[in-house]
Amino acid sequence: MGRKAVLHIFTTYNNVLMTATDLTGAETIGKVSGGMITKKGSDKSSQFAAMRSAERMAELLFEKEFDQVIVKYRGAGGNRSPNAPGATAAIRALTRAGVQVSRIEDVTPIPTDGTKKKGGRRGRRV
Repeated sequence: MGRKAVLHIFTTYNNVLMTATDLTGAETIGKVSGGMITKKGSDKSSQFAAMRSAERMAELLFEKEFDQVIVKYRGAGGNRSPNAPGATAAIRALTRAGVQVSRIEDVTPIPTDGTKKKGGRRGRRV
């Protein structure tokens, strides 16, 4: 059994940010973002960029002899939908690259009261 790391995936509608740390979170092992993969603005948040950044993160993890990962992903949060597009694609690409995923946690901040959704009293009229 090898070493275990914590992989933080932060997906927004504009980018995908991945940071790998040790179990305590004090030492950063590597960082990869969607902007490092594609240069076009709208492609940074795509599932393709998430897959490629996950493959590059797997290479970084194998270089430093980490083979197990705890995934903590965070979506858009707030009163928007909790899951942004790239998180599931990144997790699938990690498992295909040979990294053993031991646990997946959703750490999206969900407000207990929060702000009012847009659309008014009768909802958004199309």
